[in-house]
Amino acid sequence: MLLLTLAIGLVLFVWQLGSTGLVDETPPLFAASARAMADTGDWLIPRVNGLPRYDKPPLVYWLMGALYALPGQEAWNPLGTWAARLPSALASMALMLGLAHTLLRWPQRSAGQAATALAAALAYGLSPLALVWGRIAVSDALLAGCLGFSLLLSWRCYAAGESTGGRHWGQPWLVLGLAVLAKGPVAVVLLGLTLLLFGWLQADLAGLWRRLRPLPGLALTALVALPWYGAALLQEGEPFWRSFFGYHNLQRFTAVVNNHLAPWWFFGPVLVIASLPLTPVLLLGLAQGIGRLRWRWLPAEPLPPEQSLQRFAACWLLAVLLFFSAAATKLPSYWLPATPAAGLLVALAAQRGGRWAWGLSLVLTAVVAGGLAAGPLWLPLIDAPEMPSLVAELLAAPWVPLGAAFWALALLLGAWAGWRRGALVGLLALQLPLVAFVPVVLLPLVGLGDRLRAQPVRELAAAATAARAASRPAEPVAMVGMLKPSLHYYSRRVVIYEGAEPQNLVNLADRLRRESRPGQPASRPDQQPSLLVVIDAATAEQPHWQGLNPQLLERRGIYGLWRLDRRKLEQRAEQLRRQGVPADWSDPRPERY
Repeated sequence: MLLLTLAIGLVLFVWQLGSTGLVDETPPLFAASARAMADTGDWLIPRVNGLPRYDKPPLVYWLMGALYALPGQEAWNPLGTWAARLPSALASMALMLGLAHTLLRWPQRSAGQAATALAAALAYGLSPLALVWGRIAVSDALLAGCLGFSLLLSWRCYAAGESTGGRHWGQPWLVLGLAVLAKGPVAVVLLGLTLLLFGWLQADLAGLWRRLRPLPGLALTALVALPWYGAALLQEGEPFWRSFFGYHNLQRFTAVVNNHLAPWWFFGPVLVIASLPLTPVLLLGLAQGIGRLRWRWLPAEPLPPEQSLQRFAACWLLAVLLFFSAAATKLPSYWLPATPAAGLLVALAAQRGGRWAWGLSLVLTAVVAGGLAAGPLWLPLIDAPEMPSLVAELLAAPWVPLGAAFWALALLLGAWAGWRRGALVGLLALQLPLVAFVPVVLLPLVGLGDRLRAQPVRELAAAATAARAASRPAEPVAMVGMLKPSLHYYSRRVVIYEGAEPQNLVNLADRLRRESRPGQPASRPDQQPSLLVVIDAATAEQPHWQGLNPQLLERRGIYGLWRLDRRKLEQRAEQLRRQGVPADWSDPRPERY
């Protein structure tokens, strides 16, 4: 069963992993930082585009960087995505195996042990959130993998009993240290909140404390994680403290950053979407896991430790829900640490039956199949300014109707098997066509999006590199309007990024004169008389970018590559300054690149 889980994990997360380029906007920042580590040999502080990047701890950069350090990159990693995405993919596959192995070793019921193990792994792996973040170059999947393993090991230590489990109490805390190196202190908070909820609901906080030994366990976590934090603080000082701890951790919890404002109930819809089409089964599993609460704040009836996995998964999911619902900044990716718990709850609820929940899941499957079949009606409503030909290509391609066929097959097999053999077998019958849906339909759609949205930027990166090499190797490069870090990654040059507004034009002129970065010194127009500018069509039509008489070198998609006379840029910037438009690029900005 574990070999079958591994094979399916390879299909879901590794198949064609390097066939498309990096997806803007965040993954190229991770990939460029990791590649810079491999190129420079500085493995302490991630740096991107000539600046330190303090937003995440180093584990994901170290793993990517180790892959970037391997020889022959042009042959096996031409788009940079194998090295950048493989840590996320391997973490997701490992978590599938961890879920399956836990259920194989500690069956919650005697019937359907192997089927339950596979169904839990697939319920996690087929989650839309796991599929997306398990195949992109960010740290979220690595956090979910490390934290998920730490939580599974915590429960296994509790379930094994005082004598057996006591010998392995240190394992979850060591893995928790890796989770802290993947994303930060949030891993400790989520594990602690899960254990508190579970111990209270089980009325066994004392037994949980004895078996897991939190105080020496946290010392092990600190032993793994704190050396890097201490070394980074010693080298970088206040900027690291203010950015990493102040902005990226404390401020994200207490205030809205980057306009990621959402209501308190934001993760309710995310929970629904992240487990489609099995959300009704998930909700049933959550209710079963909590059990019947007694009055006056007393917990539910205690369960034997080895039979308490469903309750533990319910507390795991609730811990993520409560913590991130309380946070001021909310993003869909914050739900990813809850998806392994959701997989457990889905499989365990299906094992126990639940006819109505299973029937509602089949209805949702039919809705998705019908929605895909009705693609010609709603596809023309898509508004994608970066991909103007997207709708026409989707209508001409077979992928959407083929997707409808796979979901219809999942519906038919799930209904037939569920009626004949019960919800658990029906769940597996529904999941297997969806596994095939990923390589046959989903990945070609991703490839289409890459060709229309990302390939033009890669081509202009190559054009900018060629233009500089041909005549002006030190010529500055800028991107205005739409800001795509992949331009920096693929050009291997420092890129000055500014928006589309008049103030951004003033910033660009001022930064060329005054800002110095490694690889991009400040210069006057007489020293560097021109610059290369990548600009999108909508930005180029704005009045303050008109009349600069640029030389158009290349055009790809909605982007153009200009060679611009810096004297004309400075003249326009001076006109805007006289109109009261100041430069503000030197104001503190926590997430500059």
